Amino acid sequence: MGFLLSLLGLVLVLSSKGFSASDVLEKSATAVAAQTDPAKLATLKGKRAANPRVQRCVYWLATAEVAGIKPKEVLNRASQINGTKGTPYAEFIEQGLLRNLKIAHELGLINELGMEEMRRGKSATITLGPYAGQEATVDHIIPLSVCPELDNQVLNLELLPASLNSSKKDKVGQRQVTFARELREAGLISQESLSHVEAAF
Repeated sequence: MGFLLSLLGLVLVLSSKGFSASDVLEKSATAVAAQTDPAKLATLKGKRAANPRVQRCVYWLATAEVAGIKPKEVLNRASQINGTKGTPYAEFIEQGLLRNLKIAHELGLINELGMEEMRRGKSATITLGPYAGQEATVDHIIPLSVCPELDNQVLNLELLPASLNSSKKDKVGQRQVTFARELREAGLISQESLSHVEAAF
């Protein structure tokens, strides 16, 4: 019931600000396009500088979802705006952000407080499941130490509970190897990076 009330509250906020569904779609897509623009990501300085972008993207996808807009519509429009539509990059961005949105729902992040945190690129507090009370942090799927080439790449980032983030460290499993091979096949990482991932398995 609390979750439904939170969604209702978000809908009322959107309506009170005079946003139509088409307005929300364009606003959300423009924001996601900026957060995932490969040219902008390439200019980021510092390790993990892209992490807050995942939270912001989840915020905008959830905002659109509450307004009755399918997240895929937002991502499709976003790829048009930043010029990546039809590329493997756009496909991986879509897969990754839809997965992160699903995780956000499962962890109970889509509520008033969680949305406000994610809007600012901050870690929201988990309210559902065994990790309730922890922060939902962002970490690399393929460890940065193994594949520096993927630093500041939104497509390689995923929400997870803080305790899992700290415990997984730089482990490479079958998931990471498979993902690296897919990225290599799509031309998104070098053969050298793939070899490093495979060697770490």
